[in-house]
Amino acid sequence: MTQAPAPSVAVRRQHDREIVALAVPAFGALVAEPLFVMADSAIVGHLGTAQLAGLGIASALLTTAVSIFVFLAYATTAAVARRVGAGDLPAAIRQGMDGIWLALLLGAAVIAATLPTAPALVELFGASDTAAPYATTYLRISALGIPAMLVVLAATGVLRGLQDTKTPLYVAGAGFVANAALNVVLVYGVGLGIAGSAWGTVIAQWGMAVVYLAVVVRGARRHGASLRPDAAGIKASAQAGVPLLVRTLSLRAILMIATAVAARLGDDDIAAHQIALGLWSLLAFALDAIAIAGQAIIGRYLGADDAQGARGVCRRMVQWGVAVGVVLGLLVVIARPLFLPLFTSDPAVKEAALPALLVVALSQPICGIVFVLDGVLMGAGDGTYLAWAMVLTLAVFAPVALLVPVLGGGLTAVWGAMTLMMAVRMLTLWLRARSGRWIITGATR
Repeated sequence: MTQAPAPSVAVRRQHDREIVALAVPAFGALVAEPLFVMADSAIVGHLGTAQLAGLGIASALLTTAVSIFVFLAYATTAAVARRVGAGDLPAAIRQGMDGIWLALLLGAAVIAATLPTAPALVELFGASDTAAPYATTYLRISALGIPAMLVVLAATGVLRGLQDTKTPLYVAGAGFVANAALNVVLVYGVGLGIAGSAWGTVIAQWGMAVVYLAVVVRGARRHGASLRPDAAGIKASAQAGVPLLVRTLSLRAILMIATAVAARLGDDDIAAHQIALGLWSLLAFALDAIAIAGQAIIGRYLGADDAQGARGVCRRMVQWGVAVGVVLGLLVVIARPLFLPLFTSDPAVKEAALPALLVVALSQPICGIVFVLDGVLMGAGDGTYLAWAMVLTLAVFAPVALLVPVLGGGLTAVWGAMTLMMAVRMLTLWLRARSGRWIITGATR
């Protein structure tokens, strides 16, 4: 962190209250996304290994299609929070509406690109002949939910910037319950198989989007913010998100490379990788809850011209990230034997997954630092640095991961490469946080 006097006990407690008040509800909302995938995995996994392998490939593609536009949430959170700190609520909500309109446009474009190219995308991932049909079916149906998820991202960013993480918690919780219930009914009750899982998720996603829109529209009317699309505002939102898009594309490339390498190791390995990746994503989102709180709090402090407050809360969030990472790692080590039977009964898949999960556990303290500092710099609007740092990380990770099939080590080696990737990210983010160059105050950066 930047060099500054250590905050007093009273200030630390204030920061703790701010972090907890935002992070605890944010945690519940964030884990809903990987829980969607994990619920699908648990239900589809009992249909067979080929179906689970197909789901693993399709889920990676879908997650990429949605997550590359995560700037709709992150950039919006930072921008809205700055204006909240400056006391300009109508401008804050207006900026959020621009992000929602941009989300709808991007969602339509992603559907148009995904539907005709689904078989080629699945083949590119190296899916086996048995898994490819299931992956294609799931991908085509689930693509219809992408616009809804992008709207959810943008609307969530608006609410986070307004320092409201409770509403996303309620909506995400209801969405998860609906998704799980619909999946069980459509997969087993109606007998649609993996297609039923996809349809259940799409219905739940659109339900969430409708609720979010109702909440944001009500807030816009209350504060007199326009609901009409504004071409200049939409363009500005898109331009502000470009650095974070580069950052996220690099991160998604890393995850796609890992999944592609695992797919080439065989169906057992890709099925085990899907389980490990689902758990890793769940843990990552849990850590990211602190980062989400950081985005909102850092943006508010900087918008209110309080550089010292921004430094202090940054320092405190890193301490939280390390502590939570240690706890999560210990929980994974203890729960590994109980966790795997929830997703597969195949002994070969279990054998491949056990050591990979141990690597996931050991990496959690590193992940804690990474996710927190990532959130701090996003809250400060330091997107350009985040973009270049992630490109560097991709350049280090790619050759290491691609050598796994050649040098051996199986799925455990793939997750070893993932841990190396997180270590590189930690170094780049730590250096930036210490420099203090991210601290730029004012209603806009």
